[in-house]
Amino acid sequence: MIKVKKRKFLLLPGDGIGPEVINEVKKIINWFNNKKSLDFEMEEDLAGGISYDKHGTPITDEVFYKALECEAVILGAVGGPKWDNVEFSKKPERALLKLRKELKLFANLRPAICFKQLVDASTLKPEVVSGLDIMIVRELTGGIYFGEPRGIKPIDNGERKGINTHTYTSSEIRRVAKVAFDLAKKRQNKVTSCEKSNVMEAGLLWREEVQELHDKEYKDVNLNHMLADNCSMQLLRNPKQFDVIVTDNLFGDMLSDQASMLTGSLGLLPSASLGAKNKDGKLRAMYEPIHGSAPDIAGKGIANPIASILSFAMALKYSLNLDNEANALEKAVQDVLDDGLRTKDIISKGTKEVSTSQMGDAIISKLQ
Repeated sequence: MIKVKKRKFLLLPGDGIGPEVINEVKKIINWFNNKKSLDFEMEEDLAGGISYDKHGTPITDEVFYKALECEAVILGAVGGPKWDNVEFSKKPERALLKLRKELKLFANLRPAICFKQLVDASTLKPEVVSGLDIMIVRELTGGIYFGEPRGIKPIDNGERKGINTHTYTSSEIRRVAKVAFDLAKKRQNKVTSCEKSNVMEAGLLWREEVQELHDKEYKDVNLNHMLADNCSMQLLRNPKQFDVIVTDNLFGDMLSDQASMLTGSLGLLPSASLGAKNKDGKLRAMYEPIHGSAPDIAGKGIANPIASILSFAMALKYSLNLDNEANALEKAVQDVLDDGLRTKDIISKGTKEVSTSQMGDAIISKLQ
């Protein structure tokens, strides 16, 4: 009998509440193995501040090579005030940037979905956000975060100059736009491309390349262009006008955080960072909640694990093509919210507060 290679997830819980929320993901992976006879294998290691404390680096070569060999990386959160004074190149966040860059994870998918049970948690009027379902596709390995030259250098008169270079190539733009168009065809068939072509040459190139790709390969998808600052305003004015938003690294960072708060809580929203498929059809990927490490509540058992659990659902869908299992997990989350169970960040009148582990257990009970 041929032994099938197990599908391995590398779990990097990281800092702050990361270990608490990833623990709930581990419980769900074990449930799928035990109840659905799946073959998931887990390996856990250090990344972020906890790695710096032990090894003097935010991610070791050994952990990075493990990331190369696994089916997908599941990340908790990294960073915190404890490491504010660490040398820039060794800050916890550099682990995240290295994984994105070296694994060539060029497309970051961030859904912004307003759960019907949590409409009142948003700071916007219910009629503005009810039914909201946006997918933001952010280019992740180019732009100003990685462009050269960069750094801080002394100049005349005792001053210093900080330099970051915003740069994109045609191929970098086209590959992330292709992801956005393909996603839109499975949704409402509408893409909004955002840049600053009015003041930035790189933004003008972005607009031209996205338009050219559309005209050649995706004429059936509705495309419109929008300046990034206008998009920011429109997200607050009328967010439901959007379906898929595709944008660069810097604007994507900002717009996706803004869109996430339309939904009421950062603790609910997952993300996927995807690379290109290899010749066997497999892709490298990393999945993580969009919330931070929240050191102020770490260890209190009150963190919301839903974003991490939904990130694992994205892993089931995009890395393993297990759509049925992903849909079942997403439905279990909805069912728990229907029952009125809430962690502290989304508690409201008439609902019941539960701990991090109780929320994970409740979701597993709905899976059953």
